[in-house]
Parts: sequence; C-alpha cells; structure tokens
Amino acid sequence: MDKRINAPFNKEELAKLQAGDYVYITGTIYSARDAAHKRMYETMIEGKDIPMNLKDNTIYYLGPTPAKKGHVIGSAGPTTSSRMDKYTPMLLDNGLNGMIGKGRRSQEVIDAIVRNKAVYFVAVGGAGALLSKCIKKSEVIAYDDLGTEAIRKMEVEDFPVIVVIDSNGNNLYETAVKEFKESLHK
Repeated sequence: MDKRINAPFNKEELAKLQAGDYVYITGTIYSARDAAHKRMYETMIEGKDIPMNLKDNTIYYLGPTPAKKGHVIGSAGPTTSSRMDKYTPMLLDNGLNGMIGKGRRSQEVIDAIVRNKAVYFVAVGGAGALLSKCIKKSEVIAYDDLGTEAIRKMEVEDFPVIVVIDSNGNNLYETAVKEFKESLHK
C-alpha cells in the first residue's frame, strides 16, 4: 500500500507503517555515512553534542556524487546499511526515528528499532540518478572535511522508499523469503 509521510515524523506516524509499505517522504532528512556515524558516535561517547538534532529525524545512508551544473545534488543512491550497524543503536536510543539505506540489519539494530519504535526504510539501489531528482535542496551542515560523507540537511519531495523493518520488528527480508518458500511448495 502506498503512503505519504512528512519528515521529520513522530512515533504515532511510524506506528501506522508496516513492513512492505511503499512510502513517499516529503520534508527534511539528513545524510550521513560511515565516517560521519563514527564521528557522531565518538562525540556522543565523550558526552558532547553532535551537530544535528536526532529527535524524530531520519538519516539517509548516502554519499552523493558531485552535483552537475544546475543540479542540487549528484547521484544519490543508498549505501549498504550494515556499515552503520555498530553506531545505529546509540543513535536510535538518542531519538533517531528513521534510517534509509539498503540491505539487511544486525539483530542489535533490529532490537533498537523495536525498543525505540523507529523504522528502517530501503531505497532502491542503482536508482541514484532518479532518487536525486526527489532532493530539492541540499546543504552540508557538518563534517565538511569528510567530503561526500559530510552530514547534509536535505529537503526531499515524494522520496520513494519501502518499509523493510517496521516499529514492531516485522522484517520484510524475512517475511518475503518465507512467503516465497511457501509459494514454491504450493
């Protein structure tokens, strides 16, 4: 079922989403990859403030290519999410509500998703040029020294994602495999 949601989003909105839902996000999301996650994690361990408010926000695991003249951003395809798994539970425990990436998540991340009533979305890998058209504004807000891995604040419009792990822990990667295997036996 297709749904539209405005970011940032609250727990009540996320509770309505189910694994397998197609969702179009409009509003503000942030980008961060491995190096930015590591730096945020280390900063939080030191008891210092990180350069973005995590509460109710979403991080897109993205390291875009440089923007061509006249474009807001370059190709904006998702990065493999498991690369952020070490850092994600702490970010979720500190208010992060959503993540966008691709691929499976560790059990520790799934447990943190459920504990914090968050959601894991997947964007289609290989569709970076198309996804970039949904990003209407992009500005580096922190860690500029990390280049493409800097944290960006982005305004998106009808950004297409799929709910893979919902706030109850239902995991599309598991249910889809189970349904496929059951269909083979019929």
